[in-house]
Amino acid sequence: MKDADCVMMDGTLWTDDEMIRAGLGTSLGSEMGHLSVSGDDGMLALLSQFDKPRKVLIHINNTNPILDPDSPEHHAVRESGVEIAFDGMEIQI
Repeated sequence: MKDADCVMMDGTLWTDDEMIRAGLGTSLGSEMGHLSVSGDDGMLALLSQFDKPRKVLIHINNTNPILDPDSPEHHAVRESGVEIAFDGMEIQI
């Protein structure tokens, strides 16, 4: 990943238990194959290891608070240098 010009990574859930807490499921994100965005072992921590590539979170669940531009979670992602994909987004490299 360090040699890529752009990486697009799964941003489905902010926390592992997000779907359960929202009352929308009974499985943890990790049980469904998703790495949380937050946390010591989350996507932001993973992506923080790389300076060069453009980093974009994609496949974001509608329960993920990063979709709210006024949320602290959205600001945490943006402050980390990671972009949040949006409908119709085009990426040029």
